Amino acid sequence: MRIVITGGFGFLGRQVAEALLTRRTLCGAPIDRLVLADRFVPADAPVTADPLVDVVRGDLNERLDEIFAQPVDVVIHLASAVSAECEADFDLGMSANLDTTRALLEAARAQSAAGGPPPRVVFSSSVAVYGSDPALPLPPVVSESTLPTPRSSYGTQKRVCEQLVAEYTRRGFLDGRVARLMTVSVRPGKPNAAASGFLSGIIREPLAGLPATCPVRPDLRVALASPRRTVEGILRIAEAGRGPGGLDGDLPVNVPALTVTVAEMLDTLRRVAGDAVADLVTLAPDPTVEALVGSWPAAFDNARATALGLAPDESFESVVRAYAEDHPEAVTAGALPAAGAVRP
Repeated sequence: MRIVITGGFGFLGRQVAEALLTRRTLCGAPIDRLVLADRFVPADAPVTADPLVDVVRGDLNERLDEIFAQPVDVVIHLASAVSAECEADFDLGMSANLDTTRALLEAARAQSAAGGPPPRVVFSSSVAVYGSDPALPLPPVVSESTLPTPRSSYGTQKRVCEQLVAEYTRRGFLDGRVARLMTVSVRPGKPNAAASGFLSGIIREPLAGLPATCPVRPDLRVALASPRRTVEGILRIAEAGRGPGGLDGDLPVNVPALTVTVAEMLDTLRRVAGDAVADLVTLAPDPTVEALVGSWPAAFDNARATALGLAPDESFESVVRAYAEDHPEAVTAGALPAAGAVRP
């Protein structure tokens, strides 16, 4: 099986690649080649040393012929411009998110038209496809049957791509499935340009002994998923069969969400890491960020994901502790005592 991950050296791309290299199988078949395609390839990326890995560096539109020069069984399409940069630069978002995705779907279509196997394409969409239109407010609890009315360029681009994946699947050009991702928290590494990036920063930076700014009101409710649950969701959706017990129809799958307020996130940080750590967070309202993030729903009916064996994170404390376990080098010594330990 030859698998391609676009955005293979981005945050989620690396996580998915590492999970696949640990498993060495997908859809019950051994992985023969894992192709990681990205604009930027870190010189010290450990996954490049694995004999299964091939690296394709550069603009995805310019590398599709190379990627599809050999048959592709599965594409996990994670490459994307993020929310705030799409709002700031309309043309960038349209090119990186919409044009590139359509070019990828066309390459997959060409493979099947030439007699090759129709590739399985997993498209990473977003909670940002939802928004509260004045004429059609969001219900208190959102499901896949809720009409998406995005209120951002990023959400609109993702929604259009969802429809393209469904159409190419209906026509038999490929086997598409859409994973609608929640805001992922806690992301490791440096801040990115996503409007929701603060939902990682207000935990990640204080645990590293650094100050952080919260640009929204504390009572804002958000839908989160840890990196672990997000990767699990992507791979489960990739492997799901069609029909009863699997993917029923062409509806996307909302990766399960944990609903919390920003205040609950900060209270959890204070409870498990102490006042000195929590006091590194400063409230500094930014109406632009709050309007964008606040337009996304916070409560989800997870029934469709539950049918695939997926579940939301147990608690936000479990999310924080999982981050510390996975990235101990990013946590200041003593900042996060073991669960059940008495803080001095």
